[in-house]
Amino acid sequence: MPRRATKADPQKQLMIKVKACQRLIKEAAYYEKETKENEEQLQKMKDEQKDPYDIKKFEEVLGESQMMIPESIGRRDKALDDLRDFVSVLEKDEAENNDLMTCEWMVEAKKLAPSEKKTADEGEDVAITAVDGLAEGEAF
Repeated sequence: MPRRATKADPQKQLMIKVKACQRLIKEAAYYEKETKENEEQLQKMKDEQKDPYDIKKFEEVLGESQMMIPESIGRRDKALDDLRDFVSVLEKDEAENNDLMTCEWMVEAKKLAPSEKKTADEGEDVAITAVDGLAEGEAF
């Protein structure tokens, strides 16, 4: 027997989105931390002149961790954008629902994804690429 189409509880949807964002924020931070630790471990292995095979394999592990950083950041940013959009829709559609507007998940959602996105000029880290050693027209 098929389920009837019912309107999902907005508070429950909000809770799910907030928890997903929290998980993805932790995941992105974990990959960055893991990469830093692996870089230190790799340098230690090289300094101690460990087996070249072990070093090569550990470099592969490090490469996999480095590849996951942009992917996890992208997922995190997409989830935060979705949460931001969902909150703005709720603020329009459910403005009279005081229970929803003051619930713990709405407070947490506004902390995680403020309605105003920061730009690079407002304090987010921006990667700077050094191009000093490049010849004219050379790709970096």
